[in-house]
Amino acid sequence: MSQLSNRWLGVACGVGAGAMWGMVFLAPKATPDASPALMAAGRYLAYGLIAAVLVAPRWKRLTALLTGEAWRALVLLSVLGNLLYYALLVVAVHWAGVSASALIVGMVPVVVALWGLREPGAAPLGRIAPALALAVIAVVLIGHEASHGAPDASGAGEGTRPLWSSLVGLVCAIAALLSWSAYAVFNSRWLDRLPQVSAHDWSLLTGVVTGGLSLGLAVLALFDPPRWAVSDWGLFAGVSVAVAFGASIVGNAFWNRASRLLPMTLMGQMIVFETLFALAYGFLLARRGPTLLEGLAVVLMVASVLLSVRAHGPEVEAER
Repeated sequence: MSQLSNRWLGVACGVGAGAMWGMVFLAPKATPDASPALMAAGRYLAYGLIAAVLVAPRWKRLTALLTGEAWRALVLLSVLGNLLYYALLVVAVHWAGVSASALIVGMVPVVVALWGLREPGAAPLGRIAPALALAVIAVVLIGHEASHGAPDASGAGEGTRPLWSSLVGLVCAIAALLSWSAYAVFNSRWLDRLPQVSAHDWSLLTGVVTGGLSLGLAVLALFDPPRWAVSDWGLFAGVSVAVAFGASIVGNAFWNRASRLLPMTLMGQMIVFETLFALAYGFLLARRGPTLLEGLAVVLMVASVLLSVRAHGPEVEAER
């Protein structure tokens, strides 16, 4: 397969990951009485169980390929990209809203792209700067709408929240941004270091480790369990399994495949699709279309990805 074909296949995988990951912004709205710890524990226990079943036939062969350092990396990646990130995101969505949370996390492409400038295959800053600028403008437009009362995915205006609640939510969203950016960079590096492990199997191994770590989180969450009826627990279990399979199993597999096909500076732009799908799902839940500025932001986000793909054309290698 040609380099250009690999690039567009990587972009397609990035779109698939974004479509799956966008669901995580709506999960807290489906079970609003669940604590962040319980939401994270439910999702990642389900992720771990599903991953364990899927990877079981290849377990001995895969574990023989891993060193102690690789296992420690899996633990770090499980915390940064799963447990810590999701708990912070749930708090951000509850206290700052879907739009504001998507706004902050939407800055991940910029952070990851800048972080990846020294990685192999990276385009020079001058070539990716226009794409990053469009992404920043798009995020600012979404933030402007959110701060001026545009309804979020729950149908409520962002301005109806207490100031302290919004501030705490925004701080958690920023922490989630940093946590996930670190995960994206370190995960890509480990995929390069272990070419003998497929992208899908690396995702499943991460799931098994995440599931094991989430047992402690589940115990902590159940110290103060919600007073739910049986049907409420059934809804929570259904949401947890749906997010675990869609976002963690399928979404992570798409992401890891893209990570092996695209340079880090372009991988950063793929996270734009998580924001786009989160906004689209939010609009559907709120039964409204985008405002003029939100629509413009979506166009700018798509344009930023296309510019970034173009910036990583064959001529980039000649410049390096």
